Amino acid sequence: MLDAKTLTRPLLTCLLAGLLTACSSIPDHRISIHTGNLSHSSESVITQQLYRQYQDWRGTPYAWGGMSKRGVDCSGFVHLTLRDQFGAYVPRTTAQQVLTGYHIDDDDLEAGDLVFFKTGSKARHVGIYMENGKFLHASTSRGVMISRLDNVYWKEHYWHARRIR
Repeated sequence: MLDAKTLTRPLLTCLLAGLLTACSSIPDHRISIHTGNLSHSSESVITQQLYRQYQDWRGTPYAWGGMSKRGVDCSGFVHLTLRDQFGAYVPRTTAQQVLTGYHIDDDDLEAGDLVFFKTGSKARHVGIYMENGKFLHASTSRGVMISRLDNVYWKEHYWHARRIR
């Protein structure tokens, strides 16, 4: 006669194997996002809301892993900005954000696009494009600020842009 322990072990093994297989089979480029009203807003409305976020968060210091006005990192700031201003939900980390949406050419940048930079051998940085070559981000040296893509530092480290709407 089989006891509960004997029956449970194979069942758990099958369930665990199924879960691991299912998780590993999901391609990285299919990270789920919710664009909220970002996909329905005009560029001018998006730009106005990004300036509003900037006024509210201006000067907030950089803090790795931070998600508040006491300190925020670049991907956390992008996550919070899109959530608070547009009801859009993107992943929390730069590594995941870079896999959302789709790649766009630099000449096609629009307000709300994510701009990515390679700032070290493995380090990545993200901001949100605003207008006229400007982007909003949380800088490690100066906190939440607006910078220009043609700034010597950012131009040298620019990687690519992605549209999430």
